[in-house]
Amino acid sequence: MGGVSLLAVIILCVLGYLGSTNAQLQMGFYAKSCPEAEKIVFDSVIKHIHDSPSLAPSLLRLHFHDCFVRGCDASVLLKSKRKKAERNAPPNLTLRGFSFIDSVKSKLEAECPGIVSCADIIALAAMDTVAAIGGPFCRIPTGRRDGKTSRKSEASKNIPSPTSNFTNLEKLFANQGLDSKDLVVLSGAHTIGVSHCTSFSYRLYNFTGKGDQDPALDGEYAKILKAKKCKTPKDNTTLVEMDPGSPYAFDLNYYKLLLTKKGLFQSDSALTTNSTALFWIKHILHGSLRRFYFEFAMAMKKMGRINVKTGSSGQIRKKCGLVNK
Repeated sequence: MGGVSLLAVIILCVLGYLGSTNAQLQMGFYAKSCPEAEKIVFDSVIKHIHDSPSLAPSLLRLHFHDCFVRGCDASVLLKSKRKKAERNAPPNLTLRGFSFIDSVKSKLEAECPGIVSCADIIALAAMDTVAAIGGPFCRIPTGRRDGKTSRKSEASKNIPSPTSNFTNLEKLFANQGLDSKDLVVLSGAHTIGVSHCTSFSYRLYNFTGKGDQDPALDGEYAKILKAKKCKTPKDNTTLVEMDPGSPYAFDLNYYKLLLTKKGLFQSDSALTTNSTALFWIKHILHGSLRRFYFEFAMAMKKMGRINVKTGSSGQIRKKCGLVNK
C-alpha cells in the first residue's frame, strides 16, 4: 500500500463511520443470514483482480453508474429484450464487470439462496477492488435491496459525461446529495484505468467545431496523444491511460496531472475551473496518501447510500440481470 499502514486506514474508516451511521444500512448486515457473504465477495475480487487488473476501474465505474440512476439498487445490471434498460444507454455501453458480478452472485446463491442482493455485491466489489490494487480496505454497511425498474433514458440524463463542464458536474452530483468535495475526491478514481480515444479526441482535433484544440489541455501532452495514441479523430479502438505511467496504482498522480493541464477528459480539466474544487485538489495534494485513502473511502460510503432500497422495498434478485417473477 505504498508505505501506508493498512491498519491505520481501517481504523480511520471505522472512526469515520461512527460519526455517520445510516439507519437504513448496517455494518455486518449478513452476519447471521449469510456469515461468509463479504468474504466470498472479497476473495473473488482479490483473485480476479490479480489475474485481470484491468477489471478494477471497471468495477468502480459500474458502482458509480448504478448509484447515479435510481440509487444503488443494481438497476444497471437489468437486461431488456427491447434494449431500453440502463445498460443500453450511451454512457453505459462501455461498462464492464457484468459477468464478474454474475459469477459472484452464483457463489452466494449456492452459499445462501435469496439472501444477498446484487446491489450489495456491486457496492462490496467496488470497495474491495480498491484494496486489491493497493488502495484502502474499508468495510462498508450493507442491506441494500435490488430495484425492479431500469430505464435507458434515466441513465442518459443522470450520468455525468466526460464532456461535462463544472456547472453540469456540480448539478448532477448535487442531485444525488453529493457536494464539490465528493466530486473531487470521487474523481480520484481516474487515477486508474483507460479510456477510448473517442471520449476525448475532440479536444485534440475539433474542440469548438473549427478544427482547433482545447486550450485547457497541455499542448505537449496533446501533441503526444495525437502522435502516439489517437492518430485520427475517429479512432474508436485505441485505449489511453487516464493516469499516464501508473494506470493501476491508486495514488495521487491524477491530481498532479490536473494542475499541469493533463487531465484526459474535459470533465477532469473542469475541476480546475472552480475555486472550491481547486481548493480540494490542492488540499489532497498537500495532505498524505493515507488521508486521501480515508477521504476516498468516506466518499464511497456516502455515494453507496444514495437512495438505497431497504426493508421491504425492492427485492433480492435470484439472477442479477433479471427481475424475479
